[in-house]
Amino acid sequence: MKKIAVVTDSNSGITQAVGKEMGVAVLPMPFYINEALYFEEITLSQEEFYRHLEADADISTSQPAPGDVTDLWDRLLADHDEIVYIPMSSGLSSSCQSARMLAEGYEGRVQVVNNQRISITQRRAVLDALLLAKEGKDAAQIREILERRRFESSIYITLETLKYLKKGGRITPAAAAIGTVLNLKPVLQIQGEKLDAYAKVRGKKAARHAMLEAIRKDIRDRFPRQWAAGTLEIDLAYSGNPEEAQDWRAEVAAAFPGKEMFVDPLSLSVSCHIGCGALAVACTVAVQPGEEA
Repeated sequence: MKKIAVVTDSNSGITQAVGKEMGVAVLPMPFYINEALYFEEITLSQEEFYRHLEADADISTSQPAPGDVTDLWDRLLADHDEIVYIPMSSGLSSSCQSARMLAEGYEGRVQVVNNQRISITQRRAVLDALLLAKEGKDAAQIREILERRRFESSIYITLETLKYLKKGGRITPAAAAIGTVLNLKPVLQIQGEKLDAYAKVRGKKAARHAMLEAIRKDIRDRFPRQWAAGTLEIDLAYSGNPEEAQDWRAEVAAAFPGKEMFVDPLSLSVSCHIGCGALAVACTVAVQPGEEA
């Protein structure tokens, strides 16, 4: 049986410490803050990031440097046969395509998974890869299974403020001003490649209700068989508001009693575009033991 290394980036929400516990290598994502370079969970904590964000610092995301990627791969291949690398969605960053180009020089020993995941759904893909590797699948088989499942997840996110959507040019200043006056809360979705609008409601309470209804609709229309079989996972995320996130967890748990849920901070690459105070819920079809490529 081949020895497989599972690698992801910090957009998965997996920290360096948790990655070591899981047996997963985590590539830290780079950020530029006021033109200074930081690396998530290495030189930039969640708390520091949100302090910079609230201070209106100039924050931009970047993809990992090619040398940082290949250095990590080379270290792992010294005592592993193959690597499965699970980066953030290719629809949200060019880092996946860059990694695929780099992998061409590794003669199949590095398999880059393009399964349109980020944050808590990307974390689920990592867990799936670990299960498949434990069962004896090689890197190419794991990539094939994960990519076959690429559209079997959804994330719904509501925001506390429209400030960062305006700053990023996703909505006009006029629309942001009207939305603030009317207390409009957009619900965004990541279902496949892009971050898109899903709904617009008045108030956070209504937005939370809309997200729960969106998950119920996914269960009813997209994943009824998986829900009945118990293979549809529900996870939660937040951006800089852990106390509100626990209240959100209680609400979601009441809506889906008996369902175990994982709660994690949103990826900072998402948070820099939506700001502090966001809440999210995701559903993801989990790979099951014995699944074949």
